[in-house]
Amino acid sequence: MKKRIISMGLALSLLAGMLVGCGGSKSSADAVSEEAVTETAEAATEATEEAKAESGDKEVLQFYHAYFHDEATWPVAPLMRQIYQEFADAHADGPVTFEAIAVEDVLGIVTNEVAGGSFPDMVDFAGNEVPLAAITQELVYDMKDFIDAEGLQSKVGINYTMNMVDGKLYTVHDQLTTLGLWYNADAYEAAGAATPDTWKTYEDMAASMETLRAGGADGIYAYSAGQGSIRLFNAYIGLLNEEYAKSALTEDIINSEEFATAFKTVAAMDQANGSANASDNVGDFSSDFNAGKCCTFLNGVWGAGGFGDATFEVRPAVYPGNVSLSAPGGGLTISSGLSEAQTALALEFVKYMTSDEVQERIFLEINANPCNTDIDLNSLAAGSDNDTVKLLAEACSLANSADKIVNTTNYVWGSDVQTAIINKLIECSVKGTDIEAKLAELQAELTALIG
Repeated sequence: MKKRIISMGLALSLLAGMLVGCGGSKSSADAVSEEAVTETAEAATEATEEAKAESGDKEVLQFYHAYFHDEATWPVAPLMRQIYQEFADAHADGPVTFEAIAVEDVLGIVTNEVAGGSFPDMVDFAGNEVPLAAITQELVYDMKDFIDAEGLQSKVGINYTMNMVDGKLYTVHDQLTTLGLWYNADAYEAAGAATPDTWKTYEDMAASMETLRAGGADGIYAYSAGQGSIRLFNAYIGLLNEEYAKSALTEDIINSEEFATAFKTVAAMDQANGSANASDNVGDFSSDFNAGKCCTFLNGVWGAGGFGDATFEVRPAVYPGNVSLSAPGGGLTISSGLSEAQTALALEFVKYMTSDEVQERIFLEINANPCNTDIDLNSLAAGSDNDTVKLLAEACSLANSADKIVNTTNYVWGSDVQTAIINKLIECSVKGTDIEAKLAELQAELTALIG
C-alpha cells in the first residue's frame, strides 16, 4: 500500500488546480474553510433528497463532480456537464436514475463521509488521490474485474497500471494530467540556442538556457521556474531512477545520490535563471510567455488553448532525455455499498466516459489528453481547423510516446512533499544561496514529513 502525505488544506486547494489542469490553465483555488465544507455537504445532501423524491420508487445513483463553473468562468465546465447529462438522458428509463451533482468541494464531502464510515455513491476526484482511509475501510469498489471482463484496458489506458493498488483498481480518470513544456521557437533561433528536441541531458538544457540569457533580446528570461522546477526535478528523478519516481517516498530515496543530483542540478539552473523568474504558480508566467519575455513555459499540454496572443511560433516539447510527466490521478470512484443495479449503472458510466466517442470529445472540445489509448489524436487533429487542437495533438503525442512516462510527485509522494521541494527550489533561486545547505534542510524536512 502506498503511503502518501497530504494535508487537508492542501488537498482541498489542489482540487481546483487539478480540475483546471484537465481542461484549461487556471491557478489553484484557496483552501476551503470547515464552514464551507459543511455548507457544501449540506447542499449535496439536499440535492440527494430532491433527486430521490423526484425519482419516486426508483433507486438513484448520485455522482459528485466539481464542474460547477459557468461558461464565462470556465468554458469546459458546461461541456462536461452536458456529457454527463447525455448519459443520464440515455438511461432515464432504466431501473436507476443517474444524477450528476456539481459541487465546489468534492474532497470535503468525501472526507466527511469517510470519517463516518461511508462513501458517496460515485465521485470524480479530478486527479486527486482516493483517500487511503476509504480504501482500508473497503468503502470503494474494485473495478479491475469489470475492466478485464469488458476488455477495457486500452480504453482506461495508464489508469490500469498507475492507479493499481495491491492488484485492485479503485479509480479511473477519463483525463490525464500531462506535463511537458512549450517554447518560443523564434527566441531560440534568434539566440542560437539548442531547442528542447535536441536535449539529451539536463546539462544540455542548462547550456541552452544560458545561451538564451546571453544571446536573447533585452528583458527576456529563460524559463518559468518555481512550480515549473518541480516538473524538471520530477522528470529528472524518473530519468535517473524509474523505481524512485513511482514508489512511496522513503529515507533511502531522500538521501539517495539521485535525489541530490536532481535537486542540485535544477536548483543551480533556477539560481542562474534568477529569483525574479520563480513562482509557486506556473500560471503567473502565461502572459510573459505570450508577450515573448519568457522563452520556455513549463506547463501542461492543456496550455495549447492559451497562446492566442502569441506573435511567435509556439512549439511543444518534453523534458531532457525524452521524458514526459503524465498521470491519471484519482478520477471516477464508486462506493462498494451500492445495490447491484446502482453498481451496474456506475460501471456503465465508467465505460461511457472512457469510450472512443466521449474520449474524442474530451480531446476536441475539452482540450485535454484523453486516457483512451485507442484514440488517434493526430488523425482527429488533421480533420480539425482549430489551431489549438492541432497544437494539443502534437503536445499529447510527444508526451504519450516519450521514452519514459513518469508519474507526478504530487500523486506519488503527496502535495506536502511537492510543496516542500518547490519552496526549497524557489529559495535556491536567490543569488548566492548555498544549494548544498538547502538540500540538507530539505532532506531533514522531508524525513520528518514521512515520519
